[in-house]
Amino acid sequence: MIRRFYSAFQKLDYATMQDSYSDEAVFQDPAFGILNGSEVKAMWEMLARNAKNFSLVFSDIKAEDEEYVSCRWIATYTFSATGKKVVNDIRAYIRVQNEKITEHTDHFSFWNWARQALGFSGLLLGWSSFVQNQVRTKARGNLQRFMEKQSVSDSEQVVSK
Repeated sequence: MIRRFYSAFQKLDYATMQDSYSDEAVFQDPAFGILNGSEVKAMWEMLARNAKNFSLVFSDIKAEDEEYVSCRWIATYTFSATGKKVVNDIRAYIRVQNEKITEHTDHFSFWNWARQALGFSGLLLGWSSFVQNQVRTKARGNLQRFMEKQSVSDSEQVVSK
């Protein structure tokens, strides 16, 4: 499951990524905070559709027990808000049940991310909860707008049939 998910991520194949999750999945990371169900699947689609200069490598897949797996993944991309290159080194902790991801937590240094993505302001203030909350609010707002746009698009397709 983990190889399937990250191999799909390397290709920005969000449909396979979404299919890897249960409908009730919970995701958490420093940028988005906690996401549930459809938010998780929409996040991956939004990130895949908007990816610029993206590459990903994954390694160190370890079964922690019958359900939990961890791995390391490194994403390199251009952060769209600033045009700056980011190399984000992430440790993922994932719970798999019935061949679906039910819990997924990504850990990374927010300060390291912020200094790359935001530049000088991230270097100076990336450690602060103020900047972290601003980034999380913006990320969640972008996700909400993406989901609303997808919902309208889906509704228009149903009407046209």
